[in-house]
Amino acid sequence: MPHRHKVREIAQQSGLSEATVDRVLHRRPGVRAATVAEVERAIEELDRQATQLRLVGRTFLLDLVMQAPTRFSAAVRTALEAELPALRPAAVRARFHLGEEADVATMVETLRAIGRRRSHGVLLKAPDHPDVAAEVGALAESGIPVVTLVTDLTGSRRLAYVGIDNAAAGRTAAYLVARSAPGAGAVLVTLSASDFRGEGQRVESFTEALAELAPGRRVLRVSDTGGLDPSTGTAVGATLTEHPDVDAVYSVGGGNRATLAAFAEVGRAPQVFVAHDLDADNSELLRTRRVHFALHHDLRADARHACRLLLRHHGAVPGPPTSVPSQVQVVTPFNLPRAFGR
Repeated sequence: MPHRHKVREIAQQSGLSEATVDRVLHRRPGVRAATVAEVERAIEELDRQATQLRLVGRTFLLDLVMQAPTRFSAAVRTALEAELPALRPAAVRARFHLGEEADVATMVETLRAIGRRRSHGVLLKAPDHPDVAAEVGALAESGIPVVTLVTDLTGSRRLAYVGIDNAAAGRTAAYLVARSAPGAGAVLVTLSASDFRGEGQRVESFTEALAELAPGRRVLRVSDTGGLDPSTGTAVGATLTEHPDVDAVYSVGGGNRATLAAFAEVGRAPQVFVAHDLDADNSELLRTRRVHFALHHDLRADARHACRLLLRHHGAVPGPPTSVPSQVQVVTPFNLPRAFGR
């Protein structure tokens, strides 16, 4: 039973004798399970108290760096700001570097500037590019940990990844498409950028699973639109004109209002539309049943986990930093969480 406390402290916390605590810690026979549980609870409480003492009076400055459509980066910022007060008694402040364009050069310069100004940690959504990974390595070398959000960086020295299980999300989307629209038409898959690793993982898993679940369906990709409505609408419109059999959509990267508008312009509507995230656009489209499923993960839980990983790196809270992908939640118009306007 690993711990960092004296037997006397555990005895005082649990109300047991030091001899009893010693027997439990050394796993000697003849100790009741209830007594072992009391000692474990006492150790957990002492750990919490020690963490609180370490955090009192400490200030941490974090940087949220994202390249994503405003609708999504705004949702992440709101989630992070909602979680920061819960990290008390530490005082945690955040700086925000949010852009819509997936520009590697801009991302590298942003990370370099953070390195010059110093930070206690970076929460990062960025293209999977060697130059970005190199800059993450430089930050790590200087003692600034980086936690990747939503999409990971291949071969980088990031501390951990926090976000949805992208492979599971892609397979879930394939299942929903195959079961909800069992026809043989083509499925349109829309990405914001081809160099976001998370989006690539979703599409690869979706394509593999759909080939098994609905072998007759083709997958058509629209990519590098930035997830922005104008560019997405233009690209989707061209694809629908060229491929009149498209009857399903898996939106990996957003721009869903524009995608639906492009369908309307050619006088069609998708049999099934699977989207990602409950941002303001998708929540409204789900309520009005123009999007049929949203693959959701709790952004506040992700923000909380990411912050705690950075605090762990600095020894402010116990435990090793680990990557634990968020579970995929399938949201319909009938189980839309109240927080998103149900």
